[in-house]
Amino acid sequence: MRRWILVSVWVAAAAFAQVARGEADPKTVRTWKAKCASCHGEDGKGQTEQGKKMAIGDMSTKDWQKKFTDAQLKDATLNGLKRDKGGVKQEMEGFKEKLKPEQIDALVAYMRSLAK
Repeated sequence: MRRWILVSVWVAAAAFAQVARGEADPKTVRTWKAKCASCHGEDGKGQTEQGKKMAIGDMSTKDWQKKFTDAQLKDATLNGLKRDKGGVKQEMEGFKEKLKPEQIDALVAYMRSLAK
């Protein structure tokens, strides 16, 4: 168990380091495109048909980035969410059964990299 935790921490650290250098891991980009981009858009702006329908926020803005902690992004990615935002239903499936913990961590880092 301890070894698994160390490996997960190392993978997450490597993903964050790539993002800090402006590099996106190709596997993470593929995961983003397969699981997230249909609503959030490839650029995270939420300007897709579904994103507009659900009034999804623009992840590339500083305001959006400040609004959510990494823990909140991870929780939403793992467990999904169901909420009402100004009369608009926002629903997202969770990925804890479909993605590995290190993939979730890499997606959080990728979300952060979308900021301008």
